[in-house]
Amino acid sequence: MMEKKEKKSSFTGQLGFVLAAAGSAVGVGNLWRFPYLAAKDGGGLFLIIYLILVLTFGFTLLTSDITIGRRTGKSAIGAYEKMRHKWKFLGVLTFLVPVVIMTYYAVIGGWITKYMVAFICGQGGSAAEDGYFQSFISDPLQSVIYAVIFMVITAIIIYRGVENGIEACSKFMMPVLLVLIVFVAFYSLFIKHGDRTGFKGFLVYITPDIKGLTIKKFMAVLLDAMSQLFFSLSVSMGIMITYGSYVKKDVDLNKAVGQIEIFDTGVALLAGMAIIPAVFTFSGLKGMNAGPGLMFISLPKVFASMGAVGNVVGAAFFIMASFATLTSCISVLEAIAANCMEVFHTKRHSTTLALGIIYTIASVVIALGYSVFYCEIPLPNGSTGQLLDLMDYVSNSVMMPFISLLSTILIGWIVGPDWITDEIESSGVKFRRKKLYIIMVRFVCPVIMVALFMQSTGILARL
Repeated sequence: MMEKKEKKSSFTGQLGFVLAAAGSAVGVGNLWRFPYLAAKDGGGLFLIIYLILVLTFGFTLLTSDITIGRRTGKSAIGAYEKMRHKWKFLGVLTFLVPVVIMTYYAVIGGWITKYMVAFICGQGGSAAEDGYFQSFISDPLQSVIYAVIFMVITAIIIYRGVENGIEACSKFMMPVLLVLIVFVAFYSLFIKHGDRTGFKGFLVYITPDIKGLTIKKFMAVLLDAMSQLFFSLSVSMGIMITYGSYVKKDVDLNKAVGQIEIFDTGVALLAGMAIIPAVFTFSGLKGMNAGPGLMFISLPKVFASMGAVGNVVGAAFFIMASFATLTSCISVLEAIAANCMEVFHTKRHSTTLALGIIYTIASVVIALGYSVFYCEIPLPNGSTGQLLDLMDYVSNSVMMPFISLLSTILIGWIVGPDWITDEIESSGVKFRRKKLYIIMVRFVCPVIMVALFMQSTGILARL
């Protein structure tokens, strides 16, 4: 028997919404992926391209998702059905993105929590040893315990609801996260090791490296920046649609989108400022080429090289990273829960309990993908990965670009951009970037999405 539908939840106001939405956007992508891409793609060159994309591409997708949610008052499945009944399939596709992502997000959260505990307990030296990370993720017991703990904490917050759970959590964690990242970033500027300093590393970070730049290399940097923005802002996965459905009609969406952009981009820039100068100081340019291993392999070595203070700085960094990952994990589970409550007309508590059990089991399976269920899976983009890599590839490299493409076609050419712009101006405010939005959603974004989809699936490389 289906349960009686609950009264629609909502954020208390603009601040609660912005902090929750920023918490969703600020995650592993800002603290891990952004710095290593910046180091790989010419420092300042990547930053300039990224900032331009934030103000155009990111602004368009973020505005669309949030406004769709508020205008329809629904999560992804119901929202797209309400826009155009025949496009309900797009809502289902969008719903499936967090369904896939949630299988592994708590596992990554468990990894970060493990390092946080190590540094808080003064074991930063051990965490910096060669093989520490591989030893941990291939240990069935430890990797599962940390993943389950992270998953349970996420479920408890979702169980408490929008105002008492998500909003309350974000209002506490986001200011703390900001203070910690500012502390680590400015500390990194003044460290010294031999003839290298943090400030020199900062200059390497912000100075555009155009040496040997070709059209092919520029396109590679452009696509990296686009995929990072896509990864960072939580667009095209139904999260911002769900959060938008909780926004009251008197909230200025135009202003809120700008604030989320500033917060998310600011944290990403500070993360680069915290990580790249530190890695450069202790490991030189070679250390900056660590790629995806930057957070779990290179950074612990950097913190260990700092001596006694390294445990303090390392603990601050991984506490910050844990908070960022938790707020993102919360938003992913909330998007799933909200859709389930609307489709099955169930209450939050029973829905959260069911999803908590399902995703605890899923997290265990993915965590064991590096030990008990270890396998090497060839991916279409030419790489080889384990279960976690497969889930990440399907959600981020295939589904999200495809969903964004369909969404921009729906808004730009079927319902029309006015469907979005009228809702933004319904609270009596002027949509200052209205012309930019219309041009982007109709002409530019569809082309960018096709290029990103072809690049991420390996089609572009084969042409």
